[in-house]
Amino acid sequence: MKFTGFPARSRYTPLPNVLFSDVLPRIEDIAELKILLVIMWRLYSKRGYPRFVTYRELLGDQVVAGLGGGGRSPEEALRQGLEKAVERGTLIQLRAEKDGEHEEIYLLNSEEGRRVAEGLSSGQVALPGVQPMPEPVPVGERPNIFELYEQNIGMLTPMIADELKQAEADYPPAWVEDAFKEAVSLNKRSWRYIQRILERWAAEGKDDGEPGRHPEAKDDTEKYFRGKYGHIFQR
Repeated sequence: MKFTGFPARSRYTPLPNVLFSDVLPRIEDIAELKILLVIMWRLYSKRGYPRFVTYRELLGDQVVAGLGGGGRSPEEALRQGLEKAVERGTLIQLRAEKDGEHEEIYLLNSEEGRRVAEGLSSGQVALPGVQPMPEPVPVGERPNIFELYEQNIGMLTPMIADELKQAEADYPPAWVEDAFKEAVSLNKRSWRYIQRILERWAAEGKDDGEPGRHPEAKDDTEKYFRGKYGHIFQR
């Protein structure tokens, strides 16, 4: 459908001139550009302080829903666009916890955004309904597969949780962590892609010489009912 034109009394979202002079000429991925514009629009539309946009908000945006193509799903395009914007320095990414779930928060890398980020780091600024992330896992301890998924891909669903539980039983912990690292390094933030990596290593072998199935895997399904994600599983 052809756009009929801007109405006479349109509302406007101000954009900094540097976006057009310094940033726009360097952006090659249309997903990065669309996501940056959506975040700038959402931040300007919000009231109160501090202003921020969450990953969940972006997932529900109609512009994001139209991303994808070229072998990418809309969520993969969103992930890659956000990564590029954070790497370029136009966005600031923070990790927090909301209602017991990990939450990704995005701020514009502006004077206000940097002030909020510094305030959160020092504890002088609090985000409504959001708590700082707990202390990181001590060195030497591996995060479990659910945490790896949430940190690198997104929100956990019951169907994915069941597949992750099976993968944790089938493959050595080091393989799982390495598969996530490989997928992230290639900007392939998809559980299906990680699954294919693990299946390939199990079929063809991995250069560390470990067997395909976790030799010490036990059928300890009770740990999933006892843990943080116990509400997802049914007995």
